[in-house]
Amino acid sequence: MNNNKINNNGNNSEEIKDGEKRADTAGSAGENSGNPESAGKTREIEAVSQGISGKSGKLGRAGGINALLGRIGLGPLSLLAFVLLGLAPLIIEDRFIIHLMISGMMFGTLAMGFDFTVGYINIVNFGYAAIMGVGAYTSALTVSRLGMSPWLGMVFGGVIAAVMGFLIGVVTLRLRGLFAAVMAWFVGLTLMAMTANLVDLTRGWLGLRVRPLFATPDRTPYFYTIFVITVLSYIIFHRLTKGKMGVAFKAIGQNQDAAHSVGVNSTKYKIINFTISCALAGVVGGFYGHFVGILTPAVMHTRETVEVLALAYIGGRGSIWGGLLAAFIIIPVFEYLRPLMAMRFVIYGILLMLVMIFYPGGMSQFFAFIKAQIFNRSSKVEDRA
Repeated sequence: MNNNKINNNGNNSEEIKDGEKRADTAGSAGENSGNPESAGKTREIEAVSQGISGKSGKLGRAGGINALLGRIGLGPLSLLAFVLLGLAPLIIEDRFIIHLMISGMMFGTLAMGFDFTVGYINIVNFGYAAIMGVGAYTSALTVSRLGMSPWLGMVFGGVIAAVMGFLIGVVTLRLRGLFAAVMAWFVGLTLMAMTANLVDLTRGWLGLRVRPLFATPDRTPYFYTIFVITVLSYIIFHRLTKGKMGVAFKAIGQNQDAAHSVGVNSTKYKIINFTISCALAGVVGGFYGHFVGILTPAVMHTRETVEVLALAYIGGRGSIWGGLLAAFIIIPVFEYLRPLMAMRFVIYGILLMLVMIFYPGGMSQFFAFIKAQIFNRSSKVEDRA
């Protein structure tokens, strides 16, 4: 009996508490329904939370697209630029303008390869044009003497240029700074002299006729050939410089002794960098020979290296894409305005001085500044909205 009373009392107390809770809930609901301000605030909070979730969803999708492009080695702006460039022959009918764009992409690709070395391991390869010439002559001779396909000749020219770059790197890259640059320059001069003197093989200054890639005078196939080479080169360099190897390159370029102290084999990474850069020069050299149709030792001259160097520095040292942009703007202008060709090195000197004074980071720094201003303004507009 006593136990039953205790249980009944306990049940009654629980029912009373539940009743009080329901009453409080009903009261609060009544107050909210009766108070329009609190109801309005509740709706505002819900709307803000829905807006935030919508924005986060959009950001998540944009982040996923950027991550996918990043794995490939492209960004949204670079992808857009390459797409527009690839559509150019479908819009532009003037063959001379297509020719100018091909020249711009050739020099731009060489500038990317040059910047891959000077901008990351801080070595100026003054023999770069000579390595390009090695690739050009290798491709031309394998096609004319061995009957090889011009496409395989271009690849073979890149392989031989890579081997030459590896050997030059083994000899010169144990040196530092100016000493390595001068040694590479001497090697380049030696290669040019050999090409001029081996008349039975290269025809020297008489010029070596080169078989074209396509049996058509149309420049569009050549455009898309160098376009593919340019895009692949950009992707490869972008992925290399953004990975662990790129960190090692930057460490060596900034302070080789500090890089040694943390276990970075500077000689190994410098040779890898040099070899990759020279391989690209050989492939572009092979394309150049088949595109132009004739080769002389002048293609290996130091002034060609200086032009590529100027484009890389004007575009922005260490940016990779800056040299491509500079070449695509400057080279067509020189080609179109022929009287400027004789003065182009003076103009390059003036442009380099202006870049050093106002924008040491080159065109890439200038465009990065514009990009930051645009995105800052757009973010402010979104915040106000």
